[in-house]
Amino acid sequence: MATDHAPQTVDCDAGRRRPGELVFALVILVFSVAAFWQAYEISGFTGKTTPGVFPMLASGTLVVSGLLILLSALKTRAPDTSNGSVTKRFFTEVFSLHHIVLIVLVLGYLFVMPWFGFLLSSGLFLMAAFQYLWRKNVLITLLLTAVALATIYVIFREVFQVVLPQGTLLRGLL
Repeated sequence: MATDHAPQTVDCDAGRRRPGELVFALVILVFSVAAFWQAYEISGFTGKTTPGVFPMLASGTLVVSGLLILLSALKTRAPDTSNGSVTKRFFTEVFSLHHIVLIVLVLGYLFVMPWFGFLLSSGLFLMAAFQYLWRKNVLITLLLTAVALATIYVIFREVFQVVLPQGTLLRGLL
């Protein structure tokens, strides 16, 4: 009787924190508490139907989640440094070139939205991000961008009647 024995791999990082995980968990908690404070500033705890209730519930959920994530990270062992420095592993595993490119795209999106408005800047951002991450035919990426943008527009502009930023350079055109 033949048995199929696949080679087993041992994960040396099992049960260990990833590089930067503890700092990230702390940052999540700090931003969650800041969001809760901002939500509280809307109307405080003055009533169950005040404008700040939903933001406080959402940000309160973030605070509880942030605490649980931080506690979980504190319970795990520190990252293994035997196969390289934690800093080097952080930049190769967590803060890679893909992440840097996406951060630059998001910052560019935030920078051009006041000028180009929501539709054009969102279309450019989605097109660039899809093309960079997916690397498919440009026409397929353009079609996906158009469908996503049309869906977002219909949901926010038509259904929820949110006024989307128009931009200063192309005011009246889009």
